[in-house]
Amino acid sequence: MKKESSVTLKTGAQTGRMTRARAAAHCSSGQLPPLKERAQRNQKQLSGVNSKRAASDNTCVPRKKRTVLHDVTNVCCENTYESCFNPNKIQAKKRKLSKASQINVSKVVSSVDVESLQFQADSKAKSLQEAALKSEDTMCSNNLETKELLRSSSNECNMDVRLPESQMSGISAQPMISQKKDKKDNVSKVLTALKDQEVTSIDDDLGDPQLCSLYAADIYDTMRVAELARRPYPNFMETVQQDITQSMRGILVDWLVEVSEEYKLVTDTLYLTVYLIDWFLSKNYIERQRLQLLGITCMLIASKYEEINAPRIEDFCFITDNTYTKAEVLKMESQVLKSSEYQLFAPTIKTFLRRFLRAAQASYEDPSLELEYLANYLAEITLMDYGFLNFLPSIIAASAVFLARWTLDQSNHPWNPTLQHYASYKASDLKTTVLALQDLQLNTDDCPLTAIRTKYRQDKFKCVAALSSPKLLETLF
Repeated sequence: MKKESSVTLKTGAQTGRMTRARAAAHCSSGQLPPLKERAQRNQKQLSGVNSKRAASDNTCVPRKKRTVLHDVTNVCCENTYESCFNPNKIQAKKRKLSKASQINVSKVVSSVDVESLQFQADSKAKSLQEAALKSEDTMCSNNLETKELLRSSSNECNMDVRLPESQMSGISAQPMISQKKDKKDNVSKVLTALKDQEVTSIDDDLGDPQLCSLYAADIYDTMRVAELARRPYPNFMETVQQDITQSMRGILVDWLVEVSEEYKLVTDTLYLTVYLIDWFLSKNYIERQRLQLLGITCMLIASKYEEINAPRIEDFCFITDNTYTKAEVLKMESQVLKSSEYQLFAPTIKTFLRRFLRAAQASYEDPSLELEYLANYLAEITLMDYGFLNFLPSIIAASAVFLARWTLDQSNHPWNPTLQHYASYKASDLKTTVLALQDLQLNTDDCPLTAIRTKYRQDKFKCVAALSSPKLLETLF
């Protein structure tokens, strides 16, 4: 009331109640004070409005209706769209805000005050509407983010989450295929782990440095390659030699077994001696008169390589009843070394037999000496037989262990997963070699060479040469 009286006194009008008609008369007479810049801009905007409508409804300027904001996101989500962008709800909220923003001016004031009040009310209404829209947008985005998180977590946990058909159409089948592959991989890993549990490790003994437990696997892998690279020809008797026969070779090896026993040489020396003889005979022709010279010369070279205290040249000449002189032995030594290209080492049967015997006794509480002697006996009798040059040293060693285990114990299978793992041979791979080795054990051909059999009939070898194996069953292979 005080503001109205002050305005009317300044304009010099009557002090009575101001009506709309009197206010319009004052505006036409031009007695109102000059307007401010902001009021002038607003009056220019209202100049195009109908004069009758301005005179009758000067308190509230009509506003354009806002268009309904539709879904502008790229995410297809029907539930969230209906909850966040429902046009009926938004228009109802706008009507409430517009009603709250309209100020019922019952008292007549000047156009300057009316326009300023209307501008403030409009700004407040706009700010309220924008805040409401922002809150709705944030609620919608939060709903989308929570659903995406739930979807990702369900995929990680391999949970079956049911989604609407519109969302299921956009999901590819690749994650399902990858999950099936992962399950198959896990099953295969479990099966291999179960198989590995049946294999007993033989390289866990780190206390003995001579076992070379850290390098044993790599060493024997290299030897498996070397036995293929430096291998004598299995048919040199038919192709290279013309003056000697297979029986002559057998007699020489049988005599060398007695020599090794006389000078107490290790078994590795005997195996390397036979290897050097076969290597030389597979490449060089020799007469039968010099065959014994070749034998003692190869044993001399092998003794220098394997023995700590090797016999002298005179000792080997004496063992031949001085049939050959020292000069002849030295000359033959030079020929053998040149033929072998000074590469003396080669993996023999004894090299692999140590490894396989250790694998065969992995589950034993105490080592079985009888098994070791019997396997060594079976491996040594193959040295006299020319036909065993057709087999690799590793497969002969594996067959000797197979037949030795079968001879001593028929209640269990002679080939277990540990032996198969370390020998890299299945039981079926050994069938031919084991059958041929059993014929040698039983002496089905009545071989007259008895040096090795006499050696292993001694008590220090537990008389394993007297043992015989029962008939091999087909089910073993």
